[in-house]
Amino acid sequence: MAGGWSRDGAVQEQIDASVEDGIARARGRLPAGPSLSRCEECEVKIPEARRKAVPGVRLCIACQQLQDAQTMQGGINRRGSKDSQLR
Repeated sequence: MAGGWSRDGAVQEQIDASVEDGIARARGRLPAGPSLSRCEECEVKIPEARRKAVPGVRLCIACQQLQDAQTMQGGINRRGSKDSQLR
């Protein structure tokens, strides 16, 4: 049931659009092109199984884990504080 001026299903359409945008952003960050045989960072040989499993891979597992850990730090507090919601 829609309220106000919105039509039925409008909220679900917004949710679907947000999910699709998130998927598109994630896919845009995936590596593309030919896989490297050696890691860009440490020059360690990347195993054949990894190169087949992840097309366009550029980092070994250890360097990829380090990069992922650095990316996950920080972030945004989407809930916010109660005070900010009351303003």
